[in-house]
Amino acid sequence: MEFDFTELEPQSRYRLLTNFIGPRPIALVTTLSEAGHNNAAPMSFFNVFSHDPPIVVLGIQPRLSGEEKDTMANIRRTQEFAISMVDMAISQQMLVCGLGFDSEIDELSMAGLTAKTCSKIAASYPVEAPCVFECRVERLIDYPRRTLVLGEVVHMHVRRECLDGDGRYVDPERYQPIARLHADNYIASDRQFVLTAPPIADFIKPQEK
Repeated sequence: MEFDFTELEPQSRYRLLTNFIGPRPIALVTTLSEAGHNNAAPMSFFNVFSHDPPIVVLGIQPRLSGEEKDTMANIRRTQEFAISMVDMAISQQMLVCGLGFDSEIDELSMAGLTAKTCSKIAASYPVEAPCVFECRVERLIDYPRRTLVLGEVVHMHVRRECLDGDGRYVDPERYQPIARLHADNYIASDRQFVLTAPPIADFIKPQEK
């Protein structure tokens, strides 16, 4: 089958993109509301795009009414946000945070997560998360139905047991984030394997003398 994205209506583009581009990591994004309470929402339009500078990107769409979501409004106002990665231990709490509570509701509290103040930004994060990135807005790119949020990571929290003995790399037995496939389908990273590329010399014929 062929799909002409220049002619396809938006919902079909969404379905095809999110069904076939995956698994997508989940960012549990926490921000501070204007009233001073925690806002938390999961986002699966998320990834890392640079290490120098350290840039992560979120894609946040408005509500069906066209009104901006609380997360986006808070990011615009404060220019700060935190991203917690999600593992199986907090997967249900992540879903609770995404239920669409009223703006005055503290989603971290509602989900039974323990809030801790960030080190460098005015937001909190759940201490139960395996790792957290504190971010400041680098720039916002606005489209009619989605805003791309480029955030510069200024601080990171990692649970010690998620790292190897030297504290340099993740321990794949302990750090197992989940990711979204499509609709309500997710995948866990508890089945990891190693792929090693063959040497390039195996594919290059020696030059004749």
